[in-house]
Amino acid sequence: MGGTHEPSAPATPLLIACALGIERLALRTGRAGAASGPVSVIRTGMGPRAAEAAVRRALGRRGAEDAAVIASGFCAGLAPGMHPGDLVVADETRDSGSTTVCVGTGVLVDALTRAVPGRTVHTGPLIGSGHVVRGPERAGLRATGAIAVDMESAVTLRTALRTGPRPVAAVRVVVDAPEHELVRIGTVRGGISAFRVLRAVLPAFHEWHRSLLLPRR
Repeated sequence: MGGTHEPSAPATPLLIACALGIERLALRTGRAGAASGPVSVIRTGMGPRAAEAAVRRALGRRGAEDAAVIASGFCAGLAPGMHPGDLVVADETRDSGSTTVCVGTGVLVDALTRAVPGRTVHTGPLIGSGHVVRGPERAGLRATGAIAVDMESAVTLRTALRTGPRPVAAVRVVVDAPEHELVRIGTVRGGISAFRVLRAVLPAFHEWHRSLLLPRR
């Protein structure tokens, strides 16, 4: 007589949120790696309001209520010496006086170092802005201690936690930096470099996701 098997518990889903179509294309066409559960990549649209609405909708769908969330895509580097294609792993995100602490930063740094060898991985605060940051404004944001800025990560993670407790993280690829400002993504070498790096990060996201399921010691 064959033995009976207990049904395995459903794995926690992973939701990856990005703003732009080109970011979603990179994330969906890159090397996938081994996923530990259902994975969705959503395009929120640009800006904090669009990100908030899209994340609420996505996490309100059946089966996604307890999803882990990663905010990803491109960002502007704030620190001197950053280059297009560098990676930013947030230890926290900030906007409008609110701070969200990220989970598993060390796991992501190690996994990204393996997934994208030769690329510099920076860790620190990622600050939110309601507009594209240019020129001298970078110095003011850098003075707050932030190492990079984008328009959606902070509100994405804050909204995700307001809909329920869950692991959250933010990983961005530098598309322009103080010495390497871009005018249009995709038309300059730096934008193409950032796109290629973003295509390579998905295995690291899956490794982070799997680490959440390991028993705590």
